[in-house]
Parts: sequence; C-alpha cells; structure tokens
Amino acid sequence: MAVVALLGSTACADNHVSQRASPSATGTPASPAAAAPPSPSATRSPSAPASPSDRPTSPKPSPSSGARTAEGGFVVRPPGSGHGPGASERFTGGTAVALTFDDGPDPVNTPAILKVLRDNGVKATFCMVGFRVRDHPELVRQIVADGHALCNHSWQHLLNLAKKDPAYVDWDLRHTNDMIHAAVGADVPIRYFRAPGGNFTPELVAKARELGMASIYWDVDPRDWDHNPDADHAAHIQRVIREVKQHVREGSIVLSHDNGQPDTVVAYRTLVPWLKEYFTLEALPTTPTRP
Repeated sequence: MAVVALLGSTACADNHVSQRASPSATGTPASPAAAAPPSPSATRSPSAPASPSDRPTSPKPSPSSGARTAEGGFVVRPPGSGHGPGASERFTGGTAVALTFDDGPDPVNTPAILKVLRDNGVKATFCMVGFRVRDHPELVRQIVADGHALCNHSWQHLLNLAKKDPAYVDWDLRHTNDMIHAAVGADVPIRYFRAPGGNFTPELVAKARELGMASIYWDVDPRDWDHNPDADHAAHIQRVIREVKQHVREGSIVLSHDNGQPDTVVAYRTLVPWLKEYFTLEALPTTPTRP
C-alpha cells in the first residue's frame, strides 16, 4: 500500500510521559495518571509586509526520486521509503506544511488550539493517546467535526513501545484505533501513526502499515514541552515561535503538543497567521492518493 510522504527532528519529552500501566487480565491497561504540564509562498499582504529577518530562509527539502504529486500538495511514495527513523516519514513530500499536535486530547488545551485553527481556517493533524481518547471522546468528535486528520499515538505513550512484545504492540495500536472509532464511528479514517517519542523501528512502521497507517515523524520540533531552558512563560513562548520560524520550510511536518501545554496555544496564536502568510497549511490527507 502506498503511503503519503510526510515531519522530522527531535523526540517527544520524557518528562511529560504519563504513569505507565500494563494490560490487566482483561486485556485493558489500568488508566495512567494525567500527564504533566501549491504554493507555500502565499502572497504577502501589502498592508503588513514582514521584515527580511522574519521571512523563512530554510532551504526546501530535495524532492524524492520517483515521487508523484497527490491532491493537496502531498506526495505518494512506496511504503518504507521515508527518511525518518525506521523509514518513517519526515516530510509531506510536497510544498504543503503540516501542523501536528501530540499527546491529547486535553480538556483545556485541545479546545483552545482548535479555536486558533478554526479562527484562521487551518486544518491540522492530531496524534492522540488512547486512554485520553477514552476519557474525552467529545473532544475527538470536535476534532473530526472541524475537519482535522487523526493519528494514533499509542495507548499510553510508552517510549519503549517498539521494544515490547509484538502481541502487546498489536494490542496497543488496535485498541487505540478502536477507542477512536468508538468516539467518532468506524467510518472515520485513522491514516497515521506516530510512535511515542518518535521512537520508530522498521518493525513498528510495518505493524502500523499492516493496520492501514502511515508512520509520521517530523522535520521541525520547537520542543514546546521543554520549559527548562526558559526563564519564564513569556520566554518559553518566544522561543517556540522563534524555533518554528527559523526551521520551517516547504514540506515540513511541525511537531507540537496540545496536552498540558497552554503556552503552545499562545505561541500558535502568533505562528498560525505567520505560517499562513508564507506557506500552505494542510492536514495530512485522510485518504492518501495511491500511485
């Protein structure tokens, strides 16, 4: 099955991973504790020109050999041809930029980031943790109602998921998909999988593919989960904005987090309008075009 070439950079944080639980005798893990806190060169508005230093300067990614353009600016490539860990996909493969939000749904921050996206007419991709989907199905329904794409981010965000027994990995991914479908219906596609921490292996990519999901890594990681380098909330927000502006390019998949990260919401109130000025922002396609 062909997959869509997609984001890549650093991994999700260790310090926002939930308490882990093993599957119980009934096959369901105990509930973990809540986690801690084409044309991209869109015409600039003449009334609000950006300064030269504020314009994107990163080079475009090199087109992949034999890539075929699909609807929406994404490129269709054979499975396992990506450039991320385990042959996961780091780029959209075309000119569109994809915003992705991990670790939710979060009852406070997911509605807030949805509003930012809705106010700007932008679609994104939400990589969701299974037990949080179970606890907040209404938020999954809102994500789908707003037209965003869905991504399986595992049941409980185990950073060593790829090292688990294959039977557990199979259960984990299937159970997360089942919980998402319980919220929104079996006809809503879940086309993408992101390994916790981006810790992909070829075997994990193959398992996701077996379940009909392309494996997505990322190209831009502003490390919005890591507050340690920053003096305060304002400094953190400015760093996230700066990192995205400095590194985003045509074809980037941008990694951020809605769970437990209110500063990310604030940062994207600035970033989304800026990104729209220079790039085409799209959700990853819910139905990838086949070659």
